Amino acid sequence: MVNPAGRGAAGRAMPLQLCNAAQMGTRSSHLALANAYDGITNAVAGLDDGDLQRATRCRGWLVADLLLHVLCDAQRALVALASPADGPATVDAVSYWHSFPGSTDQGARHTWWARRSAAAFDRPSGVVRLWTDTAPAAVRAAGSADPAGFVTTQGHVLRVSDLLDTLTTEAVIHHLDLTLDLPAATPPGPAATRVAVATVDGLLGSAAARPPGWTDHDYLLKAAGRLALTDPERRDLGEIAARFPVLG
Repeated sequence: MVNPAGRGAAGRAMPLQLCNAAQMGTRSSHLALANAYDGITNAVAGLDDGDLQRATRCRGWLVADLLLHVLCDAQRALVALASPADGPATVDAVSYWHSFPGSTDQGARHTWWARRSAAAFDRPSGVVRLWTDTAPAAVRAAGSADPAGFVTTQGHVLRVSDLLDTLTTEAVIHHLDLTLDLPAATPPGPAATRVAVATVDGLLGSAAARPPGWTDHDYLLKAAGRLALTDPERRDLGEIAARFPVLG
């Protein structure tokens, strides 16, 4: 909960101005996470079991498999938000992603684990029901978190707002992945998309790196390696093209 005395995770007094800034940052991040998770819920809520077995942009994963992966993120959020840590942070919302390179053996194992786990449900819609129970709980926990606090997850210490921004970025990318073969699905919400775009800007070092003709979705899908850069795009990007993809 927010500490009215303006104290950090370890009980140290914080200047009121910094405490208010932390509150505002966490509130913004909380609203973006809610926007991201609501967007996924809206995209999958009306799907039947056949639709949940459609392909996604994630190699080897059907919609139900990918939704289970994002569900694991929501569960991880609940654990992290109940795991306060002493600062300082070891990563922020941008540098966090440097810990996750592209294809790895661990990633391949997780791909198979998610497929087997999703298949263990009686029906694919069981994953949706678990998601719709878990995602709102994660959002509520985010809204109750100490805005000046730090948490630990995946071996890192992050500010609460930075944790929420990493969750939002991943949710937005995977929302776009989910809708590859679901043309009627609604896209990610604007607040969530802004956070994901800001993350990619940070990873590239500048928003100016983005070609003017790209939409937000183009930018995110190319940054995540879901859409390949064309030769003209590589020429326009110059040296920075070698850094794509910046998200795994």
